[in-house]
Amino acid sequence: MLSDQSRPVIEQTIGVVAERIPFITPEFYRSMFEARPDLLDGMFSRSNQKNGTQAQALAGSIAMFASWLLTHPEGYPDELLSRVAHKHASLGVLPQHYPIVHEHLFGAIARDLGDAATPEVVAAWDEVYWLMADALIKIEEGLYAGQANSVVFAPFRVAAKEQTGTTTTAITLEPADGTPMTPAVAGQYVTVEVRMPDGVDQPRQFTLVPGPEGTRRIAVRLDERGEVTPVLCHDVQVGDVLRVSNPYGDVVLPEGEGPLVLASAGIGVTPMLAFLDRLVRQESQRQVLVLHADRSAEDWALRELHEMLVAELPHARLETWMETPGDGDHDGFMDLGAVRIPANAQVVLCGPLPFMQAVRSAVIAQGVPGRSVAYEILGPDQWMLHDEARETAAV
Repeated sequence: MLSDQSRPVIEQTIGVVAERIPFITPEFYRSMFEARPDLLDGMFSRSNQKNGTQAQALAGSIAMFASWLLTHPEGYPDELLSRVAHKHASLGVLPQHYPIVHEHLFGAIARDLGDAATPEVVAAWDEVYWLMADALIKIEEGLYAGQANSVVFAPFRVAAKEQTGTTTTAITLEPADGTPMTPAVAGQYVTVEVRMPDGVDQPRQFTLVPGPEGTRRIAVRLDERGEVTPVLCHDVQVGDVLRVSNPYGDVVLPEGEGPLVLASAGIGVTPMLAFLDRLVRQESQRQVLVLHADRSAEDWALRELHEMLVAELPHARLETWMETPGDGDHDGFMDLGAVRIPANAQVVLCGPLPFMQAVRSAVIAQGVPGRSVAYEILGPDQWMLHDEARETAAV
């Protein structure tokens, strides 16, 4: 919890610091990567630095954590910390990285705030930083302890590549050495390190989809303007070896026997496939409403697997929206106006942020509590979603 000395300072300054953090974080990253360019080799995504999403995610997490400490003095925002810790563990973040971030972040804060960065203000925000860092370190240590091995990345050989949909490639990876494989929970992702033409390794997270026993299988949607997906889709060949992390991620199949709604768009289908596969293996009798939106039936990645898994569940139903007229059950973007969502359903969303915002609003309007809606965002999490988090961030 915050000390009595720091609490009033944070209360007085959180507004201005939250307002300035989006400007502070780009300066922080610039400073850190000038001093430590090695961190861009295997740990940080250059693309996320260029488009600003990493800076925005960091800004949101710090502001929310500080706000939470003010409104919930006896606890921490567990969802936020879990989401960040899982991403950190998939990249191999260690305790020794936190002082590096601290040095450059607080240097950027001092430069941005100028005379307003008094010793009292810096000390109070320093306390916030280390409370958050210490909490993350503890969670990450627990995640590392749960691995079946002691490595961050292990070598995996490309066993198969398969075109699925017009722009997506399914890649099956098999162990290339004797490193024990940590079992994955349905919905989790792995980080894949890809060597760029300039020799720098770039990490990307991909949700694991159903594949042969003893393998890791991912689905990569091509972004021709991106840095990593063109290499994976065009250049990486069967027999090549990639470095792959242990599985992480805290958006997993909701427990229970009540109704389940799985709503996805585009490549957001990947965690839904993992959930459906798990339900099939469990011989689940749950009522499952599967909703999917895409550009066209041809673009729909792993369509056959998606349809097959739904068909194997006795109480599951699939409903689709396609931008190409006539390709789905409905034309255009997903519209839940005519779809009845059970009020006691557990809902999981995955897809572009505007899609998830719209669907979340629609299911809540039908009576589903916000706490019953989970989401997986592909990339840095700029959307601290749940109702309590949203209210706290507004303090």
